[in-house]
Amino acid sequence: MSLQLFAHPFSSYCQKVLIALYENELSFEFRLLAPDEPGNGAEFQALWPMRKMPVLVDGGRTVVESSIIIEYLGLHHPGPVRLLPEGTEAALETRMMDRFFDNYVMTPMQKFVFDSLRPADKRDAYGVEEAGALLERAYAWLDEVLAGRSWAAGEAFSLADCAAAPALFYADWVHPIAESFERVRAYRQRLLARPSFARAVEEARPYRTLFPLGAPDRD
Repeated sequence: MSLQLFAHPFSSYCQKVLIALYENELSFEFRLLAPDEPGNGAEFQALWPMRKMPVLVDGGRTVVESSIIIEYLGLHHPGPVRLLPEGTEAALETRMMDRFFDNYVMTPMQKFVFDSLRPADKRDAYGVEEAGALLERAYAWLDEVLAGRSWAAGEAFSLADCAAAPALFYADWVHPIAESFERVRAYRQRLLARPSFARAVEEARPYRTLFPLGAPDRD
């Protein structure tokens, strides 16, 4: 099999790439990164010394970073769902929204998670407070942007939605999206109903006990 994905099903950035693979029904070998798969871990570290998931291997080529992996798949393994629009302006909007979800939703969400994993005397209460404030600003901005849009960058499901799905999924667990942000909450539900993300969520369900801030049963 040409494509191999080194990843973990509970990782937000890994889910981002899994959504893209599932959208276009691409065949690939899942190389689980977990303590009970040491061989996969050793190969992963040799492929990408930064040790950041996911990593895609296509024959003899290694591709890293979730957004780049998704664009690579569109170039070299295209399917019926085009995740990056052809038009330059539309592509810019899609890339901008992708960066928004990674930088202003996924990153502050992870601040909550990583802080909870620290020893109690090493925690950063101020940093967590800042992360919560950033998420509030992100929710408010997104609620305005989504007016008149079905998906993050318009009417077509795209790279931006691959980023949005796990970002908003986990962000709502650590810093709930207020009822006043009706568009954001409705968008999160549309993402959960998308078959590609629904599949990723179900595959990750057995690992929910690993989540340090609880494992909600509502999603």
